[in-house]
Amino acid sequence: MPSKKALVRRPGPRLAEGLVTHIEREKVDVGLALEQWEAYVEALRTHGWETIEVDPADDFPDSVFVEDTVVMYKNVSLITRPGAQSRQDETMGVEEAVARLGCSVNWIWEPGTLDGGDVLKIGDTIYVGRGGRTNAAGVQQLRAAFEPLGAQVVAVPVSKVLHLKSAVTALPDGTVIGHIPKVDRPSLFPRFLSVPEESGAHVVLLGEGKLLMSASAPKTADLLADLGHEPVLVDISEFEKLEGCVTCLSVRLRELYA
Repeated sequence: MPSKKALVRRPGPRLAEGLVTHIEREKVDVGLALEQWEAYVEALRTHGWETIEVDPADDFPDSVFVEDTVVMYKNVSLITRPGAQSRQDETMGVEEAVARLGCSVNWIWEPGTLDGGDVLKIGDTIYVGRGGRTNAAGVQQLRAAFEPLGAQVVAVPVSKVLHLKSAVTALPDGTVIGHIPKVDRPSLFPRFLSVPEESGAHVVLLGEGKLLMSASAPKTADLLADLGHEPVLVDISEFEKLEGCVTCLSVRLRELYA
């Protein structure tokens, strides 16, 4: 049976120094952020996920956003090369963690850059955002790593937000959801549902119809509940001040075998 595992990484003491690119900097309460992170991890566990804590990287303010450091497809990991140079050494502990899980390990090499937050997987289709943090060489290397395994890689433009998954994620049936003002080309997705809040564009599929979502998107939660889903709300306000969302804080591994 496949087992649901999630990599997470504890926020470090320098979290408040994290990068911001598309929003104004706000004061981050590091103590509150740690409480919110612990509640996020507990929500994953409560819904059947085994959480695996990657070694802390306290010298790197953005290291809590572990999703950016690795992309998984089937049991193959692709260690990224983040587009922000200050983040490139965050990948080391993550590489060790996925290797311990028995994943085969590949890498993005210079001059390629790729952030995991730019990668949205829907079945065997992998959408990759081509924008601020992910370049053309990174897209090409992602394609070379995963297309031989059966993936179809589709590059999409990202210019209004930090990452592709800052703009869109997908529901269990593959419908892509997003807040229209932040999505470059909604028509690129076969099925698209507009949601009323920017933070409502971010869901983590917990299984059995449950969607992990930010508490800052109550209207979207109501909309998705009306459509038959079960929102599970978590407060991640301190991470949202750093352009983070529910997807950024973990790497979900659904296709590993126990």
